[in-house]
Amino acid sequence: MERNTPVLDEIDRRILVELQRDGRLTNHDLAGRIGVSASPCWRRVRALEEAGVIKGYAALVDPAALGLNVSVFTQVSLERQEKKALQVFEAAVGEWPEIMECYLMTGDADYLLRVVVPDLAAYERFLMARLTRIRGIASIKSSFALRSVKYRTDLPIA
Repeated sequence: MERNTPVLDEIDRRILVELQRDGRLTNHDLAGRIGVSASPCWRRVRALEEAGVIKGYAALVDPAALGLNVSVFTQVSLERQEKKALQVFEAAVGEWPEIMECYLMTGDADYLLRVVVPDLAAYERFLMARLTRIRGIASIKSSFALRSVKYRTDLPIA
């Protein structure tokens, strides 16, 4: 399924840069930062939302402030890479809040997960009670992040 990429002009790009920096900007403040009046700015933001360029707005929460101190990158290989096995795996991991990201990969593993938990014991419980119970998994390899060197949420907009 191919997705049409909307054509963005310089003003659209500046809107996106500013909203990625601060999603709580008022329309008035956003318009002032990009150098247009409020009405056209509002129309452009609405158009970007309707086109799916802006998918939503969120607060960025510090995981450590919630006691979520352990990030684990988990590689999962399936016994078979057939459609049904992929669907079963993706449906299961889609339900679990500990999994922050899940990517279908090329290379050594079929999936790469980013899992966030309070501690090693919580990861072991997650692994044993959930992940290893999914049918069709051939192997699981876990790598524990020691510290975050770089973390961004804003996309590089040229």
